Amino acid sequence: MASPTQGEDSDDGMDEFMEKFKTHKYKNAFNESNWEEEFDKVPMFMKTAPEDIDPVKHPDLACLQSIIHDDERPPEEQAKSLKDEGNEYFKEKNYTKAIVSYTAGLKKNCSDSDLSAILYTNRAAAHFHLGNLRSALNDSISARKVKPCHLKAIIRGAQCCMELRNYAAALQWCDEGLKLLPTDKKLLELRSTADKRRRAAERDARKSKAKEKKKQTERGTLLAAIKERGIRLLQPKQPQHRGSDSEEDGSDDGTTAAMAELYLDGLDSQEATGAQVYLDEQGALHWPVLFLYPEHRQTDFVSAFCENSSFIDHLAVMFGEELPPWDTERKYHPQHLQVFFEDHETQHLYEVDVGTSLLKILQLPCCCVQAGTPSFIVLVKGSPFCEQYFSNKKVRLLLLKPLC
Repeated sequence: MASPTQGEDSDDGMDEFMEKFKTHKYKNAFNESNWEEEFDKVPMFMKTAPEDIDPVKHPDLACLQSIIHDDERPPEEQAKSLKDEGNEYFKEKNYTKAIVSYTAGLKKNCSDSDLSAILYTNRAAAHFHLGNLRSALNDSISARKVKPCHLKAIIRGAQCCMELRNYAAALQWCDEGLKLLPTDKKLLELRSTADKRRRAAERDARKSKAKEKKKQTERGTLLAAIKERGIRLLQPKQPQHRGSDSEEDGSDDGTTAAMAELYLDGLDSQEATGAQVYLDEQGALHWPVLFLYPEHRQTDFVSAFCENSSFIDHLAVMFGEELPPWDTERKYHPQHLQVFFEDHETQHLYEVDVGTSLLKILQLPCCCVQAGTPSFIVLVKGSPFCEQYFSNKKVRLLLLKPLC
């Protein structure tokens, strides 16, 4: 026990300290100009935690972190601290760090099923906000394995299925949740939305199936009409496979020729021209036709050239009262023009009688349709360019002959 003299000395010292405190200003007090900044350094009042906690710069935070991650504490306490840490990151919308904290909490393998279910559900929420829908759904499933009646996990699982457009599964999640709490507004809203979207998706699927069936029927009818007319479609060259049966025995059962005639993709020119051949209600074919003018490097495109129409019908429209601006010499008059087509297999040129219908030209054995679009070369008869054009193509010029 201290002697009275010692006690008096102690009291005298306190009195001296208090007197000094009154006359000397406290140096570590918050400054009026930066009190918000100083407040943000105190862990309790921080709005966001720093990315890296430096023990020198943030000793208080480092101390708290060491408490959270103290491995000597029971797993349940450690898991709860990590859950709280994850929740703080979640509030800051730092979902990646929240996931790291929740994952660390789950690795503690605590025996508290409620806490484990919350960790899984919270991690599912963080994954959901990051767009990791599959991971969020897996965590919701894991939460229910730990605690089947965990309502938040059921709601999150239903939301994930909705975003993944698996409406049947979303309905199942909702129904299981409503068995636990029939009046839950969130589940009732989710179920209503899922049911509407499921019915809409089924309706769209039926429409798509019917549309595809109609399209296949129309293409079949179209191909039948082309085959009936004897029009050839040029099939793209397929790579030769060495050692095939047909090469070994030299046999050909006619399958290749039949496929060339019925080649579906040979009709499709929509990507290049925006149009393709079609069959009208009267049973007539309308072809997209390309006219080439090599002298001026120009083209004309007729999106629907009826097979029963003649070439002169279209030339009279294209080169009628108004001639194209690129024809500066004003010589492209219908009566002066010659039309040719090329045999793509032999590269021979043939002249077309402009009074002939498109159908009669396409039915010729030497004519075939490439990429779904018949094409024709137009030249001015007797022009210097016409003579030069054929002089540069001597082989073709020798084989050039008018059609009967």
